[in-house]
Amino acid sequence: MTTPNSFNELQKWYLAQCNGDWEHQFGIVIETLDNPGWSLKIDLTDTSIERKPFTEIALERDEQDWIFCTVESKQFKGSCGPKNLIEMLALFLGWAKE
Repeated sequence: MTTPNSFNELQKWYLAQCNGDWEHQFGIVIETLDNPGWSLKIDLTDTSIERKPFTEIALERDEQDWIFCTVESKQFKGSCGPKNLIEMLALFLGWAKE
């Protein structure tokens, strides 16, 4: 499920969590990796999906086309290849909306 609207949907999800408190302690971090690729951390504490079961994702298509996602310590954690950021966001959003 890849959509160019993933960033818009992530913004909407983030805004829905902002309640005057959540955004002061928690949030979303997107960084680059040196292999190259992307890293994503989304705090789930005090959200409706904090305890939602998540099945780990491990996709290895080739050296630059891969995605690994897990939920641990109340955080969605993902890493992916340099061209997979939107796809990884779509995976998070798809799970969050289920």
